[in-house]
Amino acid sequence: MKVIPTELGGVLIIEPTVFGDERGFFLETYHATRYAEAGLPQRFVQDNHSRSVPGTLRGLHYQLKHPQGKLVRCVRGAVYDVAVDIRRGSPTFGKWVGTELSEQNQRQFYIPPGFAHGYCVPAVLSEIEYKCTDYYHPEDERGVIWNDSAIGIVWPVSAPLLSARDAAHPGLAAAAGQLPLYEAS
Repeated sequence: MKVIPTELGGVLIIEPTVFGDERGFFLETYHATRYAEAGLPQRFVQDNHSRSVPGTLRGLHYQLKHPQGKLVRCVRGAVYDVAVDIRRGSPTFGKWVGTELSEQNQRQFYIPPGFAHGYCVPAVLSEIEYKCTDYYHPEDERGVIWNDSAIGIVWPVSAPLLSARDAAHPGLAAAAGQLPLYEAS
């Protein structure tokens, strides 16, 4: 397993070891001890699976009182996955990092609690699975608009298919009172 740090502290790209032959492949998608040694939490409480048609963009989502760390992987197709540091007072506040996750590259993306998460599906029907460090609390869900110029994410889709909720999220500045606080470690 190869762990690739990003410019945002705690956000990691993981390249698992894949064993392949003429029959197909095998990989460990999670191993508590190895992932803990790489800096990921040892406790995930919920697994989610999402399927999206080409052109879909989901996000940028976060929970305020019940922040979720997410370990994301693409099991079908390909997605462009993004983490945004929205922690007030963070030295990287408003910065983002993105990576392609695909069934071919088998990469995983770890987004720590306190970051907004979103992804888009550029070309083909795609499915992701992700582990969460806390449960989903619908009353606690918040979001930041996907195309906020203050963040400046370069998405590989220009006119995405959005849910009504995702289309109505505020910009980062307007959400300032509903953002998590940075806690230096």
